[in-house]
Parts: sequence; C-alpha cells; structure tokens
Amino acid sequence: MSTSAANTRQRRRTADYLLWTVLFAVLLVMIAPFVWMVIVALAGNASWAPSVKDWLPTGWSLTNFSELFSALPFGTYFFNSALVAVVVTVANVVFCFMVGYAFARRRFPLKRTAYFSVLAVVMIPAYVLIIPMFMLINALGWYDTYLALIVPFAVSPLGIVLVRQYISGLPIDLEHAAALDGAGALRIIFGIIMPVCRPVLAVLAIQIFWLNWNSFLFPFILTDQRVRTLPVALAMFRGYQAVDWPHLFAAASLATVPVVVLFLLFQRHIISGLTAGAIKG
Repeated sequence: MSTSAANTRQRRRTADYLLWTVLFAVLLVMIAPFVWMVIVALAGNASWAPSVKDWLPTGWSLTNFSELFSALPFGTYFFNSALVAVVVTVANVVFCFMVGYAFARRRFPLKRTAYFSVLAVVMIPAYVLIIPMFMLINALGWYDTYLALIVPFAVSPLGIVLVRQYISGLPIDLEHAAALDGAGALRIIFGIIMPVCRPVLAVLAIQIFWLNWNSFLFPFILTDQRVRTLPVALAMFRGYQAVDWPHLFAAASLATVPVVVLFLLFQRHIISGLTAGAIKG
C-alpha cells in the first residue's frame, strides 16, 4: 500500500513538473516579443536594426525615448488616447451596469425584444459599421473630434450581457433587505449592487480600456491630425521613418505601459471576476 501511495505521489510530482514546464514555455513565448521590443528601444545607435548576425545592440541608451517628443507630438497623441480610453471606459462601466441591472431586475414592455436586439448587435462584426458610421459622424460634424471616438463606443453590447448575467446570479434578498431598511432605488442600485459587481465591472473596464487604447481602424477613419490617437500615430511614424526600429519600439514600449499598470492595479478584481462563474457553478 505504501509503495502504491509512493508511486501515486511520484506520478503527481512528475505531472506537476511537466505542467510547470509547459506553462513556463508558454510564458516565455508570450513575453519574448515584449522583451525584444524593450531591447530594441534601448539601442544606443539610432540607425541600428535587428538582423540574424546582429540581434543585440552594441550600446544602451534612453535617447530613443527622449527623441520621440521631438520627432512627433507624442505627448499629444498619448493624451488623446488616454482621454478617449478613460472616458469610454467610465461610460461603459456606468451605462452597461445600469442597462444590465434593468434587464436583470426590472420589468418593462418589450424587455425580451430589447435584450435580443442587444444580443443581435453583439453578433454583428464591427467592420460592417465602418461606412454608415463614417457617414453619420460626418453628417453630425463630429469628424476629427473627441465625440467621434467616444459617443459611438460609450456602451458595449457585450458589456451589457456580461453585467446582466452577473446580476441575475446575485440573490435578490440583498435588495429586499435593503428596501426593508428604508433604502431607496438609487441607494440599492449604486450603494449595494454596484459594489457587489466590482469583479465583473473590473473585467469590463480593462477590456474596454484595452480595446480603445489599441484601437486603430476607427480612429484612423474618423480622425485626422487634431485628435489622432497613439496607434494611428505609431503606424504613420513607421511609414514616415521607414524602418526606424529603435524609435518605433520606444514609442510602442511607452504605449504598453498604461495597459500593464491598469492590469496590475485591478489584477485581484479581474481574476475574481473571471472565476466568479465557476465559483457560482
């Protein structure tokens, strides 16, 4: 019996070693592009380009980062991306929560039809909307303004579905108890239910922020010079400067910082939100 138990422990230990080896290999594959990007960004020679024979720079410097602000209005593009991403994220968190709560808890005419229309919008590829959205934005006089990048993306249909599903799984006794204690509707919604929904709202926030921060197609079509965002500026910078890899990768490195910081700040809420469904099940 002891021999069998020892063999079982050995097999489990071997399986754990294999699992950690595979996970470590996947981790290396995932972080290798980021590490390579930082290495190239720190190249001391601005004319250096990676090659098979010369895959590491001979010197290291932060000059590429400082020269970004003189080569193009990097600060303006960074501000535009940050402003649009933050406003759209906050709008989605507020509006998706309110609409999701209404679908989960309230009764109103054509509720089922309205919810199915939201699901239908989720299934429509965003690229189908390029031409009609451009025509509408141009007709409203919003071209090359912040409104063109904020208003059409202020509510995510997928976010509504996620919040609605999460709230539907919450016990309604919370609201009944709060109502018996004299809490009003707004107090119940924003003071009790919204804090409970922090995990799913954190997942929604980082998803919306990431999508809008890295968005290229719609900002490229709906803006020009004045409110151009960072992804579009990076693409143009690469085109204007041919293959100036150190400066391009320096800009890309700075562009990844907000998303990484946001994930680190909300990591606990994001993980709890992703695992909430499994825990409830």
